[in-house]
Amino acid sequence: MTAILSNLQAVNASINNAALTAQRDAADIMLLAVSKTVPANMVREAYSLGQKAFGENFVQEALDKMHHLNDLPLEWHFIGPIQSNKTRAIAENFSWVHSVDRLKIAQRLSEQRPDDLPPLNICIQINISGEATKGGVPNEEAASLARAISALPRLKLRGLMAIPAPVDGLAEQRKPFAQMRNLFNQLNSAGSSLDTLSMGMSHDLTAAILEGATIVRVGTAIFGNRNLATEIMIKKVNSQQKLSPEK
Repeated sequence: MTAILSNLQAVNASINNAALTAQRDAADIMLLAVSKTVPANMVREAYSLGQKAFGENFVQEALDKMHHLNDLPLEWHFIGPIQSNKTRAIAENFSWVHSVDRLKIAQRLSEQRPDDLPPLNICIQINISGEATKGGVPNEEAASLARAISALPRLKLRGLMAIPAPVDGLAEQRKPFAQMRNLFNQLNSAGSSLDTLSMGMSHDLTAAILEGATIVRVGTAIFGNRNLATEIMIKKVNSQQKLSPEK
């Protein structure tokens, strides 16, 4: 048994157990394998074991990986910070974007999404813990951004995403996810048609599922610990690489 196989089995078991505790159907929870800094051959192996959806943080790295894996029907999700000069590449190559926190970015994605592709699935990133170092909009700005995005063509607003500040203990982990669930319900009560809560990672997916997560984003628990030096190098290359001239 390979490491990726045993890891996928363990993560899916955790999802199933959390869903059982929450009295939810595990089939309603998508496992998004976070493949940033993971080589294409490991993504290929995960696909051969049944994993279909993969999340990437860095545009240039993702495009290179897509090129090497273009024989596979993978679903690509962009989950990292979005620079304005990268929106065209994201709009043209991804099925989902989880990290929209500015109307300007949503407008560019809308304008640059090819007409021959399905609408781009969008999640609004919420800065649920109020951290200055993280992207995302405050709770109180979510409703106005949701209304504006919903009016844009070639986008489909699906839901909300968050990366809470790390805390210990299940009860403490659940608190920000409960806030996300409440915000999700408030937006739907106000007229939105959201169906997605993208929240929970390797260390807190149980808490997220107990509070209603429909997508959990798991990298380390599937692929192992990342090489920090490699990630720093990829970030540097990605920030310097201008994919196409933008107006």
